[in-house]
Amino acid sequence: MKKLLVLGVVLAFLGYYKWSSLAEMNAKAPEVEARSAVLMDAATGRIYYEANANASMPPASMSKMMTELVVLDELAGGQHKWEEKVRLSRYAAEVTGSKIGLKAGDALSVRDLFDAMVVHSANDAAIALAEHFAGTEAKFADRMNAKAKAIGLSSGTRFVNATGLMRRDLPDQAKVLTGETQMTAKDTAKLAAYLIRTYPEILKVTRINELELSQMNIRLHTTNLMLEGEKYAFSGNDGLKTGYTEEAGYCFTATSEKNGRRLISVVMGTTSPDARFTESEKLLHYGFSRKDGKQGLAE
Repeated sequence: MKKLLVLGVVLAFLGYYKWSSLAEMNAKAPEVEARSAVLMDAATGRIYYEANANASMPPASMSKMMTELVVLDELAGGQHKWEEKVRLSRYAAEVTGSKIGLKAGDALSVRDLFDAMVVHSANDAAIALAEHFAGTEAKFADRMNAKAKAIGLSSGTRFVNATGLMRRDLPDQAKVLTGETQMTAKDTAKLAAYLIRTYPEILKVTRINELELSQMNIRLHTTNLMLEGEKYAFSGNDGLKTGYTEEAGYCFTATSEKNGRRLISVVMGTTSPDARFTESEKLLHYGFSRKDGKQGLAE
């Protein structure tokens, strides 16, 4: 009788464990308030959540991840060095939006400009790097598009400048390529995963809260409020890229790692600066609560 009772308890426990595991594995997906969103496992490419994820939309400064990738490729190939000095053109110095605040003729190293672009989303830094590496921003955008094709991004993604700004916000000399920069949420996540996988050292920059450009006596704060110590700090978050224009809304590509597992979330077109972080938090919480993270690949 005792043996039967023990067996019954064991079977009941196993049944409860299996039920609870399945329930956790198939936890209800969050309601994400964004025009487009996706959640991806960075290692496998598996998609855990998507909403309108293949729609082409303005990504704002999230497109700078491709600017970062092209610059890193050039440096890895030996064509340029981190210590090179870059002199800002008038166009770069006068660009609108987030920037370092330099004047035409000021010079900074590739390293300082790159870090300012990554941490503070500096548009003047992005343009200065594009002009330095390719001669003109338009030629640099051609390289961005070539790289997008090479890494398998869809036809729904296209770059026309190094910043992600809308054409109306740029001077006439910058409007060489037609159309607007467009990306899909799924392509944005794929780009982020490729960037991290190919150049994992990028995470040493994206996790910086405060960047100091000592020679210019300038301090630049991160735009990522999910980093440790920030308003929406999320455990394991170490990047990756915010974005905003009136047309794009508030956007964010986030990445966090827990217990050796890295997730990437993308939200596009949220309605406020804070919403891009709260909606990203929903996705990351959902992803890390799942127990099927090692299974399968995204199509």
